[in-house]
Amino acid sequence: MGVQAYLATQSTRPQDVNPQWYVIDADDQVLGRLATRVAMILRGKHRPTYTPHVDTGDFVIVVNAEKVKLTGNKREQKTYYRHTGYTGSLRSINADKLLNSEHADRVVSNAVRGMLPKNNLGRQIFKKLKVYAGPDHPHAAQMPEEIKLG
Repeated sequence: MGVQAYLATQSTRPQDVNPQWYVIDADDQVLGRLATRVAMILRGKHRPTYTPHVDTGDFVIVVNAEKVKLTGNKREQKTYYRHTGYTGSLRSINADKLLNSEHADRVVSNAVRGMLPKNNLGRQIFKKLKVYAGPDHPHAAQMPEEIKLG
């Protein structure tokens, strides 16, 4: 028997992560496919140094969220719920009204949030997502690398 060389598994440490900024244009993108790609970038699964218990992901800016595409009849039948905190005050709105309102960014935010882990790390990762209904965003100082999904 010869001597075998064992390779230790490398685990990324939080201080070793160097996050980048990505700008994604949601214009005419299918919501679910867009959300999965955004969630992968947020979690860091696109990097070879991905570690499940460490936030190795990047910052993502999604612009033109009001122009996202929903397939089938989801625009009329998909319903979003929120609760005001008072008894009997559950509010509901369908996707079409939400996309035409001033809170059109919530459609993309809710889709991405559902694809992230439901724990402290997932909440930390979700804070790195910035969604804007229109084409403008206030993060020009970060010098983002623009990518177009599609």
